[in-house]
Amino acid sequence: MTPALPALCRDCLRRFSAPPGPGRARCPACRSPRTLRHAELETLSIAHVDCDAFYASVEKRDDPALRDRPVIVGGGRRGVVSAACYLARMRGVRSAMPMFQAMRLCPDAALRAPRMEVYAHASRRIRALMDELTPLVEPLSLDEAFLDLSGCERLHRAPPAALLARLARRIEDEVGVTVSVGLSHCKFLAKIASDLDKPRGFSLIGRAETEDFLRDKPLSIIWGVGEATRERLARDGLTHVRDVLRADPRQLIARHGAMGRRLLELAQGRDSRKVAPDAPTRSLSAETTFEADLSAPDLLDAHLWRLVEKVAARAKARGLAGRVATLKLKRADHRLLTRRATLTEPTQLADRLHRALRPLLERALPEAPFRLIGAGLSELTEAEEGDRMADLLDPDAARRAQAERAADLIRARFGDGAIGKGRALSAGGFRISEKKPATTRGGGAADQD
Repeated sequence: MTPALPALCRDCLRRFSAPPGPGRARCPACRSPRTLRHAELETLSIAHVDCDAFYASVEKRDDPALRDRPVIVGGGRRGVVSAACYLARMRGVRSAMPMFQAMRLCPDAALRAPRMEVYAHASRRIRALMDELTPLVEPLSLDEAFLDLSGCERLHRAPPAALLARLARRIEDEVGVTVSVGLSHCKFLAKIASDLDKPRGFSLIGRAETEDFLRDKPLSIIWGVGEATRERLARDGLTHVRDVLRADPRQLIARHGAMGRRLLELAQGRDSRKVAPDAPTRSLSAETTFEADLSAPDLLDAHLWRLVEKVAARAKARGLAGRVATLKLKRADHRLLTRRATLTEPTQLADRLHRALRPLLERALPEAPFRLIGAGLSELTEAEEGDRMADLLDPDAARRAQAERAADLIRARFGDGAIGKGRALSAGGFRISEKKPATTRGGGAADQD
């Protein structure tokens, strides 16, 4: 007879034993079907927690009238989509899509301008709840983080899965947004698991099932395998994880170097990277790959503003400022262009970052069309060291900075909904639209938007 499996109710947090087999076992206490059942439920300890449609969820939280409506976070029709709720995604709306296309797909959507300071404040509240569970929290962006819950069972008297279910419930109750959780034995698989059952999902990938789970997945499931790498691997007959597993390891490494070694390790479900909260943050960045190559200056600038806002919000949430602004562009032929500007003082303000990067974009326009654009901030320091001097060439810079800081203080005192961002979200005379900035840490890699 097959032994029962450890199980957990995600609603009442009751732990019980359940028979194996298809379907969900209902909780014996509250009869909820939202239960977890897995042989390794009480031993897996590496988690990835990802907010569901974060920006749009915050907008729905602050305006209950939007609860059952599709919501697009963006700006004018000449801008681009920054985020969309799941109702809008079901209509085909995606981040970075031109706004006119999104509105054609979802004409009844409610449009909301981005409020990055509000999202950053919600992110800080979520991080505080995570820190109550474990000191090993590694944020990746405003709305996602890794957690290592090894050893926490003794302190909190519950296994990691139960602690994560409680965390998800607290975030929903206290912050007003929902999260999806992935739990596994390494960071690579935990991040994959968190995307398996969105929204409000909780998925596990155990050691015993790792090989079977990965075998038939496309190589794009592996971090760092973008379009160019995927095309290069396909020319060698490598399109799925099973192809890497069948390949000669020596030839794979000889042919693809460090990428080949990394492919082999991750294809086998091996990821030795630790959850590293104390690794120094070297840079903050966000980037977007377009569905079609783009050359229109206004749309490129709209994308740039959207990404700059994300980077600035991430910097504010982390209490950081940076002295070097970076523009990243990838041409249609995959050639990468990187341009940098050194600021007179560190900044964490979207306005200053955009004003530094926009001239770099204008000078790069003869190289268009582009398939990717990114914005970054590096040479980071504590926020107290930045944005202290007024820009002598722009007398209004200090006023804009003061207005932004004042808005932050009002929200911190009276709540996220106390004030909206007054700026018309424009750059260069046109309205601009408003998911994920990346943090490059010691030994880490930036995630794509």
